Amino acid sequence: MRVVIVTESFPPDVNGVAHCALQTARHLVRRGHAPLVIAPAVADPAADTDAPCAVVRVPSLPLPGYPQVRVALPSRRVAAAIAAHRADIVHLAGPFVLGARGMTAAARLGIPAVAVYQTDLAGYARTYVGTGEGAAWRRLRAVHGAADRTLAPSSAAARDLEDHGVGRVRLWGRGVDTDRFRPELRDAALRRELAPDGELLVGYVGRLAPEKRVDLLGGVCALPGVRVVIVGDGPSGPALRSSLPRARFLGRRTGADLARIFASLDVFAHTGPFETFCQTVQEAMASGVPVIAPAAGGPLDLVAHGRTGLLVPPGDPEALRSAVASLAAAPERRAAYGLSGRAAVEGRTWAALGDELIGHYREVLHERTAVAA
Repeated sequence: MRVVIVTESFPPDVNGVAHCALQTARHLVRRGHAPLVIAPAVADPAADTDAPCAVVRVPSLPLPGYPQVRVALPSRRVAAAIAAHRADIVHLAGPFVLGARGMTAAARLGIPAVAVYQTDLAGYARTYVGTGEGAAWRRLRAVHGAADRTLAPSSAAARDLEDHGVGRVRLWGRGVDTDRFRPELRDAALRRELAPDGELLVGYVGRLAPEKRVDLLGGVCALPGVRVVIVGDGPSGPALRSSLPRARFLGRRTGADLARIFASLDVFAHTGPFETFCQTVQEAMASGVPVIAPAAGGPLDLVAHGRTGLLVPPGDPEALRSAVASLAAAPERRAAYGLSGRAAVEGRTWAALGDELIGHYREVLHERTAVAA
């Protein structure tokens, strides 16, 4: 198949949309298909090197107040690239701005499209501007409603889409690299560096942005015998460093370095309530680390409460603190949760999820052919 992936973000960006688009392109190449990626231009073109296929970059501007996120500008390159690639199918990754243009181009060219829902943009609208949720859903409904199929990453996301009038929704989760993220990478030297007095290491990994609610870790930082480690960067970084002075901020980490940090944690704590999936939860589970996460969105599918970790009411700092305290006092329970978490994700490889995605493509193409006949 000739596939065009139109994505709102792509490496060197570090986020869920970019990572999933990269893994999709890699898998398609491995399976003998011919992908092309269309993505916003990055600030530093020299960093644009880690792609398994050709990438067409569309002019973009940084999002005001959040320069790590770039928004594509109107461009004729989208339709021209889709046509030139002679695409059999168009894959829209987290469509909103660039993806909407990709959907319009696919419709004009008569090419079927699969839209992958990845970001709770309505939730972000509430967080950043306190309004605009309705407008965000109207935009999402227009784009996803025009697609032949929408793929939701979790049961909660699927329900949200259907409740807002989006049809033809199917589930498609995310893979995790169980070779990279594994318990054997636990590093005693790193643990001594981060917790010189033998403290319990509680980690957060992700963007440092308002919607992630990393501020909820304040109560955890105050627990005796606990050291909070925060990995990531973003616009909230300076404020969080000021409000969480006892936490260790490690900045952005990737690859083997990130995997070593994950495996060296005692507990992984995710705080954001707007996750449609939450890849870092899977990476922690693959690393054999028990998880504490909000009982909302994607973590509801990932965390088996009382078996692989604990689910807490979203936005409740006392519940989060109590959950960490309970695991701090129960090393055997932490170990059991970690083993169960690793077992739960061992079959969720990117190869397995990539083959599932190709199955969705084939079904959509078959449906189009049947309708045409």
